[in-house]
Amino acid sequence: MESLPYILDLAGTFVFALSGATAGVKHKLDLFGVLVLSFAAANTGGITRDVLIGAVPPGAISDWHYLGVSVVAGLLTFCFPSEIIRRWNPVQLFDAAGLALFAVTGAQKALVHGLNPIMAILLGTLTGIGGGMARDILLSEIPTVLRADLYAVAALAGATIVVIASVLHLPSGAAELVGAVLCFGLRVVAIRRRWQLPIAGS
Repeated sequence: MESLPYILDLAGTFVFALSGATAGVKHKLDLFGVLVLSFAAANTGGITRDVLIGAVPPGAISDWHYLGVSVVAGLLTFCFPSEIIRRWNPVQLFDAAGLALFAVTGAQKALVHGLNPIMAILLGTLTGIGGGMARDILLSEIPTVLRADLYAVAALAGATIVVIASVLHLPSGAAELVGAVLCFGLRVVAIRRRWQLPIAGS
């Protein structure tokens, strides 16, 4: 269980990298562009979190596994786009999975570095939404977090589960899994049922 946060972090890196690469393929970018989006979507949130909590150099830079996972995901998507893009909006599905995994691992890492519960929840949320924001900004789109159905709210929910478990001294590994499932479930249901927060001017 001690390696679970690291495994979840790499899993989140992979699925977010897929979301970035898939978006790049849909926008007809070249190989370099797809790999840039893959890395940016997969690692921006984690890098931002690590810099803010003083864990420098960030894991995405000091550990080659993050770059390797991002490149593999980008190459797979670039070489076999039809295999990746064949179900309902895979970018959103991969994005939901990455959001869930990063929200819980981000909150847990913030707790390990001594942040208070509220800040740990916020940093977990930032870790989850950062990669998607970077991907969208590079594609000149309004970030999903500012317009999507329960995007940041889902990340907040997942991170909150991890923090509550820590406060109650419950097993962190189980809390991360529950938080990730809750976040992913909320995001997917929100997409399918078009749940969203009130929109300005409506």
